[in-house]
Amino acid sequence: MNRLTDKTALITGAARGLGAQIAECFIAEGANVIINDINITAAQATAERLGGQALACDVSDSASVARMFEELFELTDWLDILVNNAGISGIEGDNTAHERIRRAAQAMADGAPAELDSGITEVTDDQWRRLLGVHMDGTFYCSRSAAGLMKRAGGGNIINMGSIMGTFGRGGGTAYCAAKAGILGFTRALAHELAPHDIRVNAIAPGWIHTDMTDPLAPMHPMLEAQTPLGRMGEPIDIAWAAVYLASDEAKFVTGQTLSPNGGWYMSQ
Repeated sequence: MNRLTDKTALITGAARGLGAQIAECFIAEGANVIINDINITAAQATAERLGGQALACDVSDSASVARMFEELFELTDWLDILVNNAGISGIEGDNTAHERIRRAAQAMADGAPAELDSGITEVTDDQWRRLLGVHMDGTFYCSRSAAGLMKRAGGGNIINMGSIMGTFGRGGGTAYCAAKAGILGFTRALAHELAPHDIRVNAIAPGWIHTDMTDPLAPMHPMLEAQTPLGRMGEPIDIAWAAVYLASDEAKFVTGQTLSPNGGWYMSQ
């Protein structure tokens, strides 16, 4: 308890899922948490439920991020922690995605090759740009603004949300894997750059976690669990406590690292 007392944290994409769970654990540890989401109504609802504050912006839009950081000063005088959590799967609004996933799961059960889509030849420019925009651009824009504040304050902490797919890779998800791998490289470079300013930069690369984002993969969950040495998919709390550790003084000698709670899935591949 109280590992984050008197710390102020901004968590992007925190109206639900991993971000909301991280916010809940941060608040339980004494932090003042500002919950960001593209949907201000959703952000406010989560903030009211948890006891935080809310700001809205589209992290893939530089001007929107700049406005959010201007509004940040209406809520707080400083920023100790930034969690770049906002992300998308790339299949939001795709009405055929569930059927493709069902077919892929059946193929895997039958021991046949499985593809979630038709591969790179079917990825549109807009799909590619949207995934990199939310994940990579959003992480860059928010980190750029936060780094300026943290330099003037004499220190801080940035946590970037990667993915096991950024370390492992998987066919049929080239844009998502590229974006998440880019975040991990960005994390290491920024950690070098900001270390002289006492700003730590680390990443979390979750394995397969039960969230709204992985719900469409439900037909594959039994196989993912079977591939995981611990015999289950993770829960958001498994990622949230990793974020608490990286944000706390317990990790004061940790920077440029990627912590990957994945139940052993990576080593079983």
